[in-house]
Amino acid sequence: MARLNLWRWGVLGLAGLYFLVPLAASVVFTVDVPGQGLTFDAYTQIFSTEGFASSLLLSLELALATIALVLLLMVPAMVALRLGAPRLRPVVEVVCSLPLVVPPIAFVAGIGTVLKWGPEHLSRTPLFQTFVAIQNPDFPFVLVLAYVVMALPFVHRALDAGLRAIDVRTLVEAARSCGASWPQALVQAVLPNLRGALLNASFLTLALVLGEFTVAQLLGFQPFAVWIVNVSGSQAQLSVAVSVLSLLVTWVLLLVLAGFGGRTRTTSRG
Repeated sequence: MARLNLWRWGVLGLAGLYFLVPLAASVVFTVDVPGQGLTFDAYTQIFSTEGFASSLLLSLELALATIALVLLLMVPAMVALRLGAPRLRPVVEVVCSLPLVVPPIAFVAGIGTVLKWGPEHLSRTPLFQTFVAIQNPDFPFVLVLAYVVMALPFVHRALDAGLRAIDVRTLVEAARSCGASWPQALVQAVLPNLRGALLNASFLTLALVLGEFTVAQLLGFQPFAVWIVNVSGSQAQLSVAVSVLSLLVTWVLLLVLAGFGGRTRTTSRG
C-alpha cells in the first residue's frame, strides 16, 4: 500500500511539473523585463489595450449562445434516445464523435464553400440574406453553429454520463402520472437531476469557445483567442500575460464548478 501511494504521489508530482513549469516560465517572461527588473506593466496594460474588451465580450456572447443552443438540441435528444430508441445510442455516439476526427481546416473549408455557394440570381433570396446575416461581424452566428458541432463530443459524453446515473424512465413516468406534460416532465423531473452533467457540459463548451482559434481566424472574425494571437505579433509580453490570466480564470471556473457540483450532491443526499 505504501509503495502504491508513493507511485501515485510520484505521478502527481510529474504531472504538476509538466503543467506548472511552463506556466511559471510564462509568468517570469511577463514580469522580468531586461534592464527594468520585475514589473507588472504587462498585466496592468491588459484592460486598456485596444480590442481586449470587445474581443472578450464577443467570445463570452458566442459561448453563451453556443451553450444554450447545444443544450437545447442535445438534452431532449438524449432523453428521447434513452426512453424510446436505446438501440440507436451507438449510432448517435459515432455521429457526435465525428468532429473529433474531422480536421478543423477541412471543417472551415466546408463552411466557407457553403457560405460562398449560389449563383448571382439568388443574391436577393432569403437564403442569400440568411448567409449574409449569420456572418455579421458584430455577432457572427456562423461561429455559434460551428462551435455547436465542435462541442457535440464533449456535451454528449457529459450528458450521457449524467443520464446513466439516474433512472430517467421512472422519473418521467412518475411526472406523467402526476399530470405533467412531456416538456414539464423534462424540465421539472429530469433536468434537476442532471444539474451536474449540465454544468460539466457548459464548462467544457465555454472552454472550447474561449480557446478556439482556427475556425474564427480562417472565417475572418476576431474573438478573444484570435485577438491574443494578433497582439502577440507586436506585444509578446502582453499576449503571454493575457494567456496566463485566461488560464487562471479557467482554473477558477473549474474549481467553482467542482465545488458547486459537490455541494449539490451533498444537498441531494441530505
